[in-house]
Amino acid sequence: MVFSLAAAWRLGLAIAFCVAIFMSACARAPRQSVPGAELRRLVYCALMLYLVGGLASLSHHQILAGVVYGCGIIVSALAAWLSRGRDQEDPPDDDDDPADEPPPPEPDGLPHLDWTAFERDFRAYVRRQRESTPR
Repeated sequence: MVFSLAAAWRLGLAIAFCVAIFMSACARAPRQSVPGAELRRLVYCALMLYLVGGLASLSHHQILAGVVYGCGIIVSALAAWLSRGRDQEDPPDDDDDPADEPPPPEPDGLPHLDWTAFERDFRAYVRRQRESTPR
């Protein structure tokens, strides 16, 4: 199978962009966080690059559009990677968050549920719904 030079360049760029996106998601996060204002600037720059690439596409400048789109992809991947940064003051990534723990079980291992109170409250709710619904 023989590739043309243009197809080889396109394939190489596509692979490079996929690697950049993959690295932004999977590479080790930066040690320091980047301020949100700077991240927003990077995202705005990427959006502007996409807009300029779209204008270049509409004006039939395909090579320029491809280069500008590629720069937008790289800037977006950089912003995604930088957004993962952490400061020393950030809490550690522990899954032992007390808010995520279920309530302690009753002595027999099952949580206690007062079924009679539940049924009484449910019947009162249904009664209120029937009374408030116009017929």
